[in-house]
Amino acid sequence: MSAMGPNYIALAVPFFFLLIGIELLVARRRGRQVYRLGDALSDLGCGITQQILAVFFNAALLAAYVWLYRHARVVDLGRWPAAAWPVAFVGVDFIYYWWHRTSHRVNLFWAAHAVHHQSEDYNLAVALRQAVLTPFTSLPFSLPMAMLGIPPLVYVAAESFSTLYQFWIHTELVGRLGPFEKILNTPSHHRVHHARNAAYIDRNYGAVLIVWDRLFGTYAQERETPIYGLTRPLHSFNSLWAQLGPIWELGGWARRAPRLRDRLRVWLAPPERVFDWARDGVGPPHKLALDAPKFDVTMSGPLRGYLIINFALAVAATFLLMLWGASLPRPTLVAGAALVLLAMLSIGGLVEARGWARPLEVARVALTAAGFRSPLRQQVMATTVKKLRLKHRRLIAPHQSHPHHLLGVLTVPQIAPRLGVSPYWLYHRINTGRIKVQRDPTTGRAVFPDHPRTLELLTHLRAGRLAHVSFAKEE
Repeated sequence: MSAMGPNYIALAVPFFFLLIGIELLVARRRGRQVYRLGDALSDLGCGITQQILAVFFNAALLAAYVWLYRHARVVDLGRWPAAAWPVAFVGVDFIYYWWHRTSHRVNLFWAAHAVHHQSEDYNLAVALRQAVLTPFTSLPFSLPMAMLGIPPLVYVAAESFSTLYQFWIHTELVGRLGPFEKILNTPSHHRVHHARNAAYIDRNYGAVLIVWDRLFGTYAQERETPIYGLTRPLHSFNSLWAQLGPIWELGGWARRAPRLRDRLRVWLAPPERVFDWARDGVGPPHKLALDAPKFDVTMSGPLRGYLIINFALAVAATFLLMLWGASLPRPTLVAGAALVLLAMLSIGGLVEARGWARPLEVARVALTAAGFRSPLRQQVMATTVKKLRLKHRRLIAPHQSHPHHLLGVLTVPQIAPRLGVSPYWLYHRINTGRIKVQRDPTTGRAVFPDHPRTLELLTHLRAGRLAHVSFAKEE
C-alpha cells in the first residue's frame, strides 16, 4: 500500500496499541478479564505475519488494480472527485460485504479468512488477527472498482478507512448504540458475527454499514450471550500455524478425495459440508459444544515478561518495515522480515512449551544479535551507492531558448502512473533527498527528463537496487 500513497494502517499502529491499553484499563476497572496473554500474542502475531509478508506482495496486488484502471475503466470518476469519493466509500463497503459472505460460504475463501475467527476471546487485539491470504481472495472483488474509474489513491483511502473503522467494533465493553444500530456496523453487531452460537453463524457480514445485511437477509440482533471462536477450534497459539493450519487441513481432505471432481468440490463446498465419500474422519469433525472450556496454557511469570518484551521488539520492527520496507535494499528487507517471522514462530512455541522452542529461541537471539553487530546493512548501502556512482548517468533535460521553460520533461503526476506508484511515493523521496530533481523556474515544480533511462533508474530505486538517484543539473 505504501507504493500507492501513505500507509494508513502503518500510521495507525501506535493508536491501535494505545486503544488496546485503554481497553485493558477499562476492563480492569469493571472487574472483567477480556484478554489472555497466549491468545493476545497469537492475535497480534497473525497481524504481524500478514503485514510482514504484505510488504512483498501489496505493490503487485495494487499494480493489478492500477493496470485495470488505466486500460479497462468504463468511466473516469477521477474527473469528478465529488462523485468519486462517495462512490468509492459505498462501493468498497458493498464489495466487502460480498467478499466477506463468500469467505464464509466457500471453503477456499474460508481457509484464508478463518484465521480472523480463531480466537476464543473478543477484544481489540482480535481486530488485528488478520490472514496472509485474504488480500489475494479479496482482489477479484476489488477490481470492478477500477473498471468504474475509481482512482487508485481514492480506492486505497476508502479501503483503509473501512479497515480502520472495523478495529473499534472488536470489543465486549461497548453496548448497544441506539439508532446507530440501524445503519452502522457496531460492536454489538460484530459480536454476533464472531460468535459460534447456532443462531449467529454466518450473520452480520458488513464492514462499516449494516444495511447490506438487512437488505440481503443475513442480519441478526445480539440477544443471547455470544460464545466466540470456531466450531472446530485450532487449539494452538502459534500464529504461523494459525495461518497455515486451515489450508493444510483443506489440502489434506482434497488429497484423499477419490476423483478430480471431488477434489474440486472440497475447495468450493461450504465449510460445514460432509462428503459422501469421506471415511475415517475425512471432512469436518463434530462441532465444539458451546460450554466447552477455552484452549489455554499456563506460563510462569518470568516467561510472560520475556515474551512481552520480545514481542514488543518484534512489533517495533514490524512497524518500521511497514513504513519504510519499500525503500530498503532487498537483502536487508528479506533479512529483517525473516527475523520477525522467526520471532513469531519461536514465541508461539514458547507459549505452548514445545520442545523445539527453546533451542530455536537461542538461535533466533543469536542471529538477531549477529545481524545488529555485522556491517551487512552498511555494506549493502555502500555497494549500492558505489554502483550508482559507477553506472548512473545524470540526465539533464535540454532547455528551450526561453530561459524559464524546460523542454522534454515530465512532472510527478505524469511519471507516477508509468512507474506504478502514487505521486506521494515520489514526493516523499524527493523531500527526503533520495531523488534529486530539477525545478521548473516558473512554477517550482519537480520535473524529470522525458527519457527511457529515467523510468529505468526510478524502477531500480523502487526495487531497492539503488540508494538514491539524481536528475539535478550539474553545477
